Amino acid sequence: MLDELKEEEIVKKVGGRFKLSTLIQKRLVALNAGARPLVDVKNQDKMATVVQEILQDKIYLDNSNNLKITGQTDDFEEADDLNLV
Repeated sequence: MLDELKEEEIVKKVGGRFKLSTLIQKRLVALNAGARPLVDVKNQDKMATVVQEILQDKIYLDNSNNLKITGQTDDFEEADDLNLV
């Protein structure tokens, strides 16, 4: 397990453990569908990429729990409407 996930900082940043798990899951789906990472991570571990994207304020959940990328207004909720970054 990644050390960053053991810290309360990331939980507080996202707004709780449920929101954190939702954000991680939605972003992993996007990355597995071909979205480009928003951060440079030395290894190819997608989970580490997602954690760094959260810690660097690159991604977040909006009020409707839709995945958002900072500075963009595209929704990533539906797999059919997935906008690859």
